[in-house]
This record gives sequence, structure tokens and C-alpha cells, in this order.
Amino acid sequence: MAPSKSTPATSPETAAYIELFKSIGLTQAKAAEAAKSAKSAALLQRLIEKHELTGGRIDEKQAGLVAALAVQGAKMEEDERGYIVDAIIHGRLKSNDQVNAAVRYLESHHLPVDDAQFDTECGVGFNITPEALANAVSEYVNSPAVAGWTSMGTTITALKSTPELRWANPLELKNAVESALTDRFGAKEAAKPKSKVRTQVGKGYFEAETSPASAPVAYNSTVFEEGFLGKLHKPGENPQVTPALRDAHLKATGGLVYTRFPPEPNGYLHIGHSKAIFINFGYAAHYGGRCYLRYDDTNPEAEEAAYFESILETVRWLGYEPWKITYSSDYFDRLYDLAVELTRRDKAYVCHCTGEEIHAHRGGDDGGARTACIHHTRPIEESLREFENMKLGKYKPGEAILRMKQDLDDPNPQMWDMIAYRVLLAPHHRTGDKWKIYPTYDFTHCLVDSFENISHSLCTVEFIASRQSYEWLCDAVDVYKPRQSEYGRLALQGTITSKRKLLALVKEGYVLGWDDPRLYTLIALRRRGVPAGAILSFVGGLGVSTAGSNIQLARFDQAVRSCLENSVPRLLMVLKPLKVTLENVPEDYVVFVEKALHPKVPALGTARLPFTRTVYIDRDDFRLEDSADYFRLAPGKTVGLFQGPHPITCTSYKTDPATGEVTELICRLENGTDGNAPKKPKAFIQWVAEHAQSGSPADVDPNSLETVTGALVEVGFWALAKRAYADANATEARPADPDTPAVTSAQLVGKECVRFQGLRVAYFALDNKDARIACLDETENVAPGRRQGDYLVLNRIVSLKEDSGKASV
Repeated sequence: MAPSKSTPATSPETAAYIELFKSIGLTQAKAAEAAKSAKSAALLQRLIEKHELTGGRIDEKQAGLVAALAVQGAKMEEDERGYIVDAIIHGRLKSNDQVNAAVRYLESHHLPVDDAQFDTECGVGFNITPEALANAVSEYVNSPAVAGWTSMGTTITALKSTPELRWANPLELKNAVESALTDRFGAKEAAKPKSKVRTQVGKGYFEAETSPASAPVAYNSTVFEEGFLGKLHKPGENPQVTPALRDAHLKATGGLVYTRFPPEPNGYLHIGHSKAIFINFGYAAHYGGRCYLRYDDTNPEAEEAAYFESILETVRWLGYEPWKITYSSDYFDRLYDLAVELTRRDKAYVCHCTGEEIHAHRGGDDGGARTACIHHTRPIEESLREFENMKLGKYKPGEAILRMKQDLDDPNPQMWDMIAYRVLLAPHHRTGDKWKIYPTYDFTHCLVDSFENISHSLCTVEFIASRQSYEWLCDAVDVYKPRQSEYGRLALQGTITSKRKLLALVKEGYVLGWDDPRLYTLIALRRRGVPAGAILSFVGGLGVSTAGSNIQLARFDQAVRSCLENSVPRLLMVLKPLKVTLENVPEDYVVFVEKALHPKVPALGTARLPFTRTVYIDRDDFRLEDSADYFRLAPGKTVGLFQGPHPITCTSYKTDPATGEVTELICRLENGTDGNAPKKPKAFIQWVAEHAQSGSPADVDPNSLETVTGALVEVGFWALAKRAYADANATEARPADPDTPAVTSAQLVGKECVRFQGLRVAYFALDNKDARIACLDETENVAPGRRQGDYLVLNRIVSLKEDSGKASV
């Protein structure tokens, strides 16, 4: 299991924030959440003080909206935030969705604004009659865009994106869609097992994991049509030195969008990379284009085969199939020829300066005057000869470099004669010992983009300064010039994504590897059990702009919960077992209980659980001293067992003589056999029965990362695990490009697809590395169950959302 986290001591400043936030109506849990970020907490404090929100002026829901504004509106002007606060106070804005819309509106409209237009854009006073809603939904459902019940998720998404239904009540909209689908296609059939869905895009495939209980990835496809991505140029509109270059590009691409995801194979992808994958593959797919997976393998000293394999596997796991897989090294000969040509044009020269000398010539630490080095004006033929010597291995690393002759007077540091080639005496994984010189990123990236006819070179904002050098080099050698456009990076607060820091954690033994479930590398998130669809939903829901996204971890967790809520079964689970013996039933007593695996999703099926004389409850559900506000088990008290046949009453208990710890409860099963009507319990607790014949309980490996040992899961786990694993492996997709490595089932799904909600505990997944479950590999006709040598290891995917309306006990 994933590790439990100790609760750090609350600082006096944080405690003060929490008390202040509670004074406006926030619950303890929400106040603590709002106080986690010092920046947003300070802003919320200013909003409270400026608008005098204490003293019951606003209710709990409004307080939550103001807290959301403190996060969403961090970059807004004070008067713009004030306008939104007033709209919340006066009841115009009533939901987080409306507050988000208000923030977006004021980002593009400066005060004073048209109140009526603001209200329209933010859904203020929105009202639609049931008849009008039904008519609008029916019109869309009866269009060719809807193919059947399988289109329900996309139908709701499409309708929600229309101006007239943008603010419709989600439940009413869902019900209207179901009614319209029933009218057109008949009653919904029983859901089919999970499978892989393949949608062809150009010559590539988009792969998505679906299930009977989950809708398609829940992000609005208009993310590719609005904001930053919506303003991108159309293929062919990027300017060229000559019209012939544009014409040749359009002829090669057919006017399609061409993008690429170009990772360096020197580490494992992390959560931030998921945004780049989503944007590059998603943008191309949305417009019917093509996306390359290109390995930027120009540094043989840092590359490993494991990184190449992991990157491809991760891209496929996220649901994307590259149109082609290429390597920068595929173009080493062409790149070398262009380096020679650049030198012939007197736009490159061989330099022998040290790194310290280059830094000094560029102005040094104090930003002084920039000067050209003595090699800047060396004769062209001499540079060509020296570059050939570099190629032949006559120089050691650091003794000679090829630099582009750009513009030292330009204020952009990326124009200060950047390095094009350097000497590296390391064998390359694809070219072996052929090369002693390797091109740099600044030389390679733009030219390979050009070779591959990329129409949209999409990258993060730290490369803005590189755009000038990118375009300069393409024009300097007269090749097609792609357009580079930059978007904001994605970061999750409190996570480590630096390759250097992650490597240190791995090497120094602080974590168990790059896929340790506590990390936020994508292979770690997959091992933890986070569905690929949840990551795409999270990234897509953030939108794309030039601003960086430093997102609170709670928002990511909520996206994961939303994905899992109606798509995974719910099992009884006891983390800290306490034995219960039922004194008034025989030793061989057993009753089987049929339990729904999800109360709202019948398609997930049922589990048949044994109920016996010996059951286990969670130790936290029992206390020796009763109180008026405590409703679970205590001596002399009756409690219900969740979906169990009868309540139980504690009559006595046993303790450890040495420690005094309670070791066993003696209880009476309130089955009415004593002639007394059973008491109606005020609370229900979880339980797991002991029944070796059916493999109950399923016990979790006590040596896993989780500090809780001896956890128990209901026997329904075995059937769930076998079915989930078989369904996920039912279909194996094939790539379109015959030169692309074949897709394997292991790349798309693993044991982590066995997911469930432990009732009242958390969401869990089977560990895809250490867990051993024999029945997963058995044929369909063999009944699932515990086998000799089974080793159950679970990872906590995410905690359950805390219900602040319930008092803790």
C-alpha cells in the first residue's frame, strides 16, 4: 500500500488562518485545506478583511466560493476580485463553475463591465423549462452525431458546451439525455465488459480504456478550439523565406496538422509531461492530423534503453499511438551536412574557448559588455577543416565546438553564438562509434522539426527565448521554418519532478525506484493505480494558456476520485482488524450474503460473501467507553453490520494481560432467536468474515509500504480481480506504422487495472510489480479464489473525499 502520512505540526500562522477561515463559515477541513498554500491563504485573508466577511455575513457555500476565488483569482487585480466577491455575496454567483467563468471573463474584459453580459457569460439567473431542455436535447440526440447509448458521455459533453445548455442542471441534463436516447434507441442494454476502443486518426490510433460504468475521458474537446490553442495558425500560415518552401510543406502534409512529442530519453516521464502529451497528440487528433513520437537522442552519455521503452509504453498507456516513432539520430547525416553548409555561408565557426571564457565574452556574472572571441572571424576554410578534425576525433571533449555566428548585440541570450556541435567520445545506442561529434538541442530541434514538416512546434514557455534562434537557423540554411508556440508548464504543488532530484532520491534509497507509488512520475502513478483517463481528464480540465499551472494536489486527487467514483466496485475492507466471536451461533454457522459491488451501478455486479461465527471489524469502530455522540460499537451497545444479515451487540471482551489492549470481542448476533425484537442500530460498520473454504478474508501483505499491517478485504476481491484483469486484456491494439514496435497488452494494462473502493477507507489498486495473484492467469472456467503463494499488495490510489457535514467520532 502507499504510505500513510504523518500529520505535521500546525504552525501558529496556519492555525490563525484556519480560525479566521472558520469564522466566515468554512468547516475545519475546508479551512485547513484553504490554509495549506501560504499565497492563496494570504489572499483569502485580504478578501475577508476588505469585504468584512466575518460575523455570519455569508454562509458556508459562499465561503467556499470566496476560498475558490483566492486560488483561481491570484493574478487578478484587486477591484476585479472585489467585483466577484460582491457577486457572490449578493447571490449572483452560486457555484465554483460560475466563479471560474467569472475569473475567465474578467481576464479578457476590464472593469467596468457590462453587468448583463457578465451575467450571461457566468450563468447568473439562468433558467430553462423542462420542455425547452427536452426539446434541445432531443434535437441533438436525433442528429447523425449520436450513434447510440455508447455516445452518452460525448453527447452530454457536447450539449454542455453549447451556450443555451452551458448552465443547465447536470442531473436534469443527464436525465433528459437518457430519456432522449431511450426514445431513439430503446432501453439501454446491459453493459459489456471493459475493452480497448480504437479510433483512427489519420494513420494513427487513439486508444482509450472504457468500462461499463465510466464515461469517456471527461474533458471538453473545445480546449483545442479555445484560448491559446484556438488562436494557433492554420497549416501553411507560418511565414517562410520563399513561397516555394511553404508550397513544398503543404504538398508533403496535405495541409494536415503535424505535431510531435520530443522527449529526451534520459529519464522517466512525470506528471508535467502528461500535459505535453495531451496537447501534442490531442491537438493533432482533434484536427485529424498526425503526431510523431520523436526521441531527442543527441546526448549518448545520458541515454538508457529503459528510458526509450518506458516513454513509448507511457504514451500508449495514456491512450495515444504515435503516427511514427523517430529519433533525432535518424537525421545525423543531414544535420552534419547542414552544419557544414552553415559554416560555408560564414554563419558558423569552430571555437576553442573554454566554458569560462565563453561566459566572460557573453558579459560574465555582472552582465558587462559582450565581445566576440578570437575565433569568431576565423576563415571559413579553416573552420571547415577544424570541424572535419572534430568529426575525425582529433579533439577531446571541451577542446573544440562549432558555434553558430548569430548576433552578440542582440538582447536575447539565445542569439549569443549558441553551440551547434560538441565532441562526445561516447558510443551511441543507434549509430555506435560512427560519430565523435553530436549536435546540440539548439541546433537539432528546429531542423528536425523542419525535416518532419511539423506545422505546430508546441513547447513550454521556457523556450520562448529559443524561438528567435529556432527561426534564425531555419532561415540561415534555407529550409522550411515551422512555427514554435509556447504554453505554460504544469506543476503540482508539493511534488518533485526534477530528474536530478528524483535520481538522488532513487540512488540514496529514499524511494524504491522511479515507479515508487509515492512519486509523481507517470510510471509511479500508473503503479499506484491512477487511471490514464483520470490524468487526461485532469490535464484537459485545466485548459491551455501561456500562464504556468501550479496546481494544488487536492485538485488532482479530486480528478482521480471523479474518474473512479462510478467506475470501480466497492468492497468491505478492514485496515486494523479486531476479532469478533458471535457467542449465540454454532461453530459451523455460515450464511451467504449477496452484496452489490456498487449501489448506483448495477452493471458492476454482485459479490457473494460468507457470514460466519468469526468476523473482523476495524479496531477504530470499537471503544471501551461509550458516549452520547458515539454510535459505533462499545460494551453493551448494538451496531449494524454493513449489508450483514443482523446487528450485533457487544457482551464482553478479552484483553492482552501485558498491554491491556483489547484482542477479541464477544458479541451476540441479534437474529431474534431469543424472542426479543432486535434493536434498530444507529450506525453500521464494516466487517470481513473468516471462512477458509471461500478464501475469506483476503489479507494484505504486512510488509508493504503501508504502516498499517494485517489489513483484510472481503472475499469478493478474488472474482473482481480476475474479471477486471481479463476484461482489460481482452483487446490488443495494433499500430498503423509497420516499422513501429508492436503494441503489447502489458504496455496498455497491468495488474493495476484491478481497482476498488475500500468502503469508508480509500480507493486501492493491485500493485503491478510485487503482487502475485495466481487466478489472474488461470482460464475463464476456473473459479477465482486464493491460491498457494498468493501475495496481495495494494497501493492506495487516493483517499475518499472527506464529508465535512459528518461529525467525526
